[in-house]
Amino acid sequence: MKQERILFVTGKLAEYSLREVLEKLAPQVGFEFEVIVLNVQVAALMHVPLVKRRLTVPDGIDWIMLPGMCKGDLQVLIDHFGIPFKRGPKDHFDLPEYFGQEGKAPKDLSQYDIEILAEINHAPLMSNAEILQQAEHYRQNGANLIDVGCIPGESTKRAGEIVRMLVDSGYRVSIDSFDRAEVEAAVGNGAELILSCNQTNLDWVSKLGTEVVAIPNLPSDFDSLCTIVDQLVQSDTPFRIDPILEPIGFGFTTSLERYYRARKEFPDFEIMMGIGNLTELTEVDTAGINVLLAALCQELQIHSVLATEVINWACSAIREFDYARRLIKYAIENKSLPKHIHYQLVMLRDAKLNERGSDALSNLAQNIRDPNYRIFAEENQLHVMNRDGYWKGTDPYELFDQFSEANPKGLDASHAFYLGYEMCKAVTALTLGKQYQQDQPLNWGFLSQEEVSANERRRKQGEEPQCGPR
Repeated sequence: MKQERILFVTGKLAEYSLREVLEKLAPQVGFEFEVIVLNVQVAALMHVPLVKRRLTVPDGIDWIMLPGMCKGDLQVLIDHFGIPFKRGPKDHFDLPEYFGQEGKAPKDLSQYDIEILAEINHAPLMSNAEILQQAEHYRQNGANLIDVGCIPGESTKRAGEIVRMLVDSGYRVSIDSFDRAEVEAAVGNGAELILSCNQTNLDWVSKLGTEVVAIPNLPSDFDSLCTIVDQLVQSDTPFRIDPILEPIGFGFTTSLERYYRARKEFPDFEIMMGIGNLTELTEVDTAGINVLLAALCQELQIHSVLATEVINWACSAIREFDYARRLIKYAIENKSLPKHIHYQLVMLRDAKLNERGSDALSNLAQNIRDPNYRIFAEENQLHVMNRDGYWKGTDPYELFDQFSEANPKGLDASHAFYLGYEMCKAVTALTLGKQYQQDQPLNWGFLSQEEVSANERRRKQGEEPQCGPR
């Protein structure tokens, strides 16, 4: 039996990943395919007149699928080409669902190129137990090496002790200090990297036989970095380069140029980037910043970053960068946009909302025959319904008064608590643009917490579920 031959029309950015989807999907569904890329970057920008002008249909095509957001009357194309046209889903990653197949297979995100150095800030002021706890937190969240941050302008005798404790506990360790006694003690106890080296300490730090991070005397003085690199090469000292990432408003853009210049001038040397100057000093959620910094590092072959989690808005920064480095490596190696690979860093909002629409909600409300309350969050409103009525609005207190008045004896304390909890989640979903599903936790990316549903609790207690849809 001859298989259908479908022509998929797309834009330049989507071609590679569309082919990847189709190569797996076509044998499963049982069709043959061709892909034609029109001269547009983004498939969503297509419209019927453009397709009519630019498309040439190969022989043997049974029908043509256009991107779901292609605008215009498809009948114009059907009449012009004499062949059926259809709109596909808005996103080609939803083609398996369109053709009745299961969702996408998970991507392999086990690989990364960028090492994370996680700094324990002001470590000498912490107890040994606190240091070990912080180090383990960093390791569990993706850190490859623990950086012992000392106190600028002070000298402590604990540096060597702290490093030895961490090394004995199985951690790789670096020391962040310009104090000679601290650095020498740290190196003597197993520190494998020294942060940092410039003209002020080059004479003695280069004699320790340990890798150093070369930095300029001043962030803006790139020539001094070149001089330090030459001297480290001559002394046969292992090193990596850090041109210094500056905070926004204090030379940020210029510092990016320095990293680009460093890679051009030193193509064979390792480079490190201290990303805390952005994540710690920018009053914004840090996940997006970490993705952009990971992309910059991956493209410039910067193979290590120094990160920390001091300020509260950056309290998950290490794990964010761990996800980001894997996401970006996968995207670049597979010639794919960093999109629809995994959603662990989409935390504030959700990647996609599935809404029933007003007609479907009204129809559902008309057909409910039991007292269980259904809650939906759509169209900037809360929707609550059961056999006694359908209530919608933006104020959960008002809604509660309305549906409890309709059935004053139908709510005991536990059920009222449940409904209040669910409406709180629904309001949060509406506020942030998240998908709300009754009796299920909201999705916060990698920060999501498992939640036992109210119905599951009742089942475990041998009771009949009564909360929400069954």
